[in-house]
Amino acid sequence: MQVISLRIVPFIDSQSLEAREGREVLLRDSSGFHLYLTDGDPKSVAEERIISLELREALIWLNEAQEDRGSFWS
Repeated sequence: MQVISLRIVPFIDSQSLEAREGREVLLRDSSGFHLYLTDGDPKSVAEERIISLELREALIWLNEAQEDRGSFWS
């Protein structure tokens, strides 16, 4: 598995209203592209997701404008 790109996305936690940093990592392996998302919570209750992406979706993620970053969370 190869890391293609990593980004840190600042956000406000809706429950605690604390400033936090989520992480998004675009990975590639023999089966395609995968987006790993984590809300950055150091506790064991961190929200994590892995989303398989097609090539087109991976390119869209790579080229997102700064203000659109974090769009794959919804």
